[in-house]
Amino acid sequence: MAISYTCIIADDDEIDRLTTLSFVRKYPHIQVKGVFASAEEALSKMNTPLPDIAFLDVDMPGLSGLVLRKKLMNIPACIFITAYPDYAVEGFDLEALDFLVKPIQAERFQKAIHRVEAFLMLREKAGLLEHSLGADTIFIKEGHQQVKIHIHDIIYLEALKDYTQIVTGTKKYCVLSSLGNILKEKEFESFIRVHKSFAVQKNYIEQIKAQELIVKSITIPVGRSFKEKLLSITGK
Repeated sequence: MAISYTCIIADDDEIDRLTTLSFVRKYPHIQVKGVFASAEEALSKMNTPLPDIAFLDVDMPGLSGLVLRKKLMNIPACIFITAYPDYAVEGFDLEALDFLVKPIQAERFQKAIHRVEAFLMLREKAGLLEHSLGADTIFIKEGHQQVKIHIHDIIYLEALKDYTQIVTGTKKYCVLSSLGNILKEKEFESFIRVHKSFAVQKNYIEQIKAQELIVKSITIPVGRSFKEKLLSITGK
């Protein structure tokens, strides 16, 4: 069965709103659940279940698209649309997958859709960290199967939005859990967070440099705020 998604569009400019709508309609597998002229209208008319994708104009009268996104963080994929590219940094802080500058070009819109589709497909395939078996084994649910992984086989963990990639020497697994929550599990006591997006096995650290470290011959970035604790724990 073909995968389908739902979306909403919020933009106070009628021409821009219709332009975005016309682009979306070129993708039959994306159903438009609502088209709104303001953030307030979107909030008042939003139905459940929430859509998969939100196309939000940033600079709207009243509540901005940025504020609307803050209120709709449960929508998995967000694409901001604006005439002011300076908003991009703040937009990505709100977990936006892409940022389109007006006037939108068809080719650029297509790239944004491909990015969203890749993210949503990966999110659907991501497993669930089920439970532990003993002190050094976890199960990851992949589809209808449970995969058994030994903790000592895991080299590092990488945060990817609302899921985490577990990397072993032979394979990468995605689980629907934040890096912070995983590191709270007792099975991951041997890991140390070295960056907002990375945690590594302490015993596998081979070298620590100014802004990165080497673990099992793999280069991992080291965040400035994590380095002092890293050095104190490893003694390297």
